[in-house]
Amino acid sequence: MNDDQLLRYSRHVLLDELGIEGQRRLLAAHALVIGAGGLGSPVALYLATAGVGTLTIVDPDVVDLTNLQRQIAHNVARVGQPKVASAAAAVAAINPDVRVNALQLRADAVSLDAWVAEADVVIDCSDNFSTRHAVNAACVARRKPLVSGAAIGFDGQISVYDMREGSSPELPCYACLFPADATFEEVRCATMGVFAPLVGIIGSMQAAEALKLLTGVGVSLAGRLQMLDARAMEWSEIRLNRSPGCPVCAQR
Repeated sequence: MNDDQLLRYSRHVLLDELGIEGQRRLLAAHALVIGAGGLGSPVALYLATAGVGTLTIVDPDVVDLTNLQRQIAHNVARVGQPKVASAAAAVAAINPDVRVNALQLRADAVSLDAWVAEADVVIDCSDNFSTRHAVNAACVARRKPLVSGAAIGFDGQISVYDMREGSSPELPCYACLFPADATFEEVRCATMGVFAPLVGIIGSMQAAEALKLLTGVGVSLAGRLQMLDARAMEWSEIRLNRSPGCPVCAQR
């Protein structure tokens, strides 16, 4: 670390659990962020401020005026631009040393396998079950930790799915909790709405979990699903176990 980095990240260095070695791990790390919207915005910004060396941000959409109510990486001047380009500009304005791979693409199984293989941690900020299942499958296959979040209306949730070598054989993957063949009502912000700060709360927690995984600090949310009712600002938590019949992770 050079003098500028020691100054920029001094509040991390002062943390006994993190210190210089932890910050060095962040500087060398590569995070894959799927989605540059409400959740992806705070994730990308906080990973950038924390000094994660490389961010790959994937999103096929462009910035729309309706996004600006909650998607804090974007602004009025960038309406009509690709969200990944807008997010990259926001990251550069905060920390120009972070390398950003901005991919205006829709995530599919083939692409995800390649992207996940290069990443140290994956943060799923997508808004649909098909993408979440594809991301989960790639993370299980490549044994990469996945931080998954969701937010709609006033309700949010977050968990970590960790299939790395040495992790507990009881830990589940995303498909253990939400099987691909199950029937879930898929709702979107465009029809249901979303409380603006909710995505900031969940996205910030996703960034925190990703940073903990990258540095080995603390205990992750693996095996726990936390749910927030922002109407009452009440959290609840359930413990998760691997499903013996899960078609994604049961054999791994």
